Amino acid sequence: MKKIVLSLLSVLVIAVMSVALYGKYLVDDHRADQHFVSSQAAAPDAAQIARGAYLAKAGNCMACHTVRGGPAYAGGRVIQSEFGDFIAPNITPDVATGIGSWNAEDFWQALHNGKSRDGSLLYPAFPYTNYTLITRSDADAMFAYLKTVKAVEHRNLPHSLRFPYNQRALLAFWRAAYFRPAVYRVNPQQSAQWNRGAYLINGLGHCSACHSGRNALGANGGSTDFSGGALPLTTWYAPSLVATAEASQAHAALPQIQSLLKHGITADAVVTGPMADVVSDSLQHLSDADIAAMSQYLRAIPTQQADAPDSLDQMLAEQAVGKQTMAMIMSQGAVLYKTHCADCHGAQGDGVAKVYPPLKANRAVLSASLANPLRLILSGGFPPATGGNPRPYSMPPFGPVLSDAEVAVVLTYVRNAWGNQAGVVTSADVNRYRTAPLD
Repeated sequence: MKKIVLSLLSVLVIAVMSVALYGKYLVDDHRADQHFVSSQAAAPDAAQIARGAYLAKAGNCMACHTVRGGPAYAGGRVIQSEFGDFIAPNITPDVATGIGSWNAEDFWQALHNGKSRDGSLLYPAFPYTNYTLITRSDADAMFAYLKTVKAVEHRNLPHSLRFPYNQRALLAFWRAAYFRPAVYRVNPQQSAQWNRGAYLINGLGHCSACHSGRNALGANGGSTDFSGGALPLTTWYAPSLVATAEASQAHAALPQIQSLLKHGITADAVVTGPMADVVSDSLQHLSDADIAAMSQYLRAIPTQQADAPDSLDQMLAEQAVGKQTMAMIMSQGAVLYKTHCADCHGAQGDGVAKVYPPLKANRAVLSASLANPLRLILSGGFPPATGGNPRPYSMPPFGPVLSDAEVAVVLTYVRNAWGNQAGVVTSADVNRYRTAPLD
């Protein structure tokens, strides 16, 4: 009840504060519509359609608009959020239930302005706050491609959102506060490669949609917000791309970043969970030139100054764990690690290059968020199958084998062995992730 009251108050505050902004927004939005007029291009040719297919891969459109095992782009996939369930629409060229009656201008309005064909405002679960940066020519190419996919008659279902989020009219105030239509503007101070990477990551690739924190109304800091955040209603955490302690690539070699994006694996790291799906469904299909551009941009993202890490003694004191207790945890953890982990990750946590990632000095293991390591221990996981890693080795699930206390002990051991230094994991920490939804 308290959360509902706070949500209602938040909506009311946004509504009141946005009245003045709303008038300006309507003017700005009208100007944007006037500036980006409908193109009068001829019928699409094979080259434009092929480019559109490539761009749809880059934007990973199929991930949301396709039910697992269902027809491509026919919609129906449920996207869970803290506000309720969004149902992705059918974007095949079926006239009755898809976008068969749309034209290129309608499609552009959806991407650029977040408006449907009938003028209704789209929920930002569709990441138009990123897609607004897409150029008109790229939008037209994507539309040309989508008009060629198999038309599927699959009627769209309404979203299932809680009050007051099911009141679509309130989106006007959300947009006034958090959204301005734009297109990508080339930064003349940067190289063409950097600009291409920025365009793909900030716009079409919509990386900030996951790699950012959200406020109570689901807004982040924009298309360049890479502060990291928990994925709603899942047990995964999208790490910060600016924090050196998480997933900043500022000090990584370009070939290493490229391999991670294109193949999902390097000599000392693999991607798993939702990011593995992104690599499998989208990034591995991109050209080497685009992967290189994205890597260049990622490496150039300014880093945040990391706070000096607490000493282990200070962390233990904060958690009320004595040195004797810690010694016992490490002793028990060493036994569990040798039994269940050492065969793959090595007695000293060094792993096997491009097969099993090292646990020594592994930022994912040492992260303040326990979400990803606990998810992998409890439920297992696969890196993506790609051209550079066609037969990935899996992480088996240990949830059925180890108790909450045993998982806590072995992860604490890994986080504090071989020079690693992190806090103690508790049984309560493990149980919270064991009982959370998997997807």
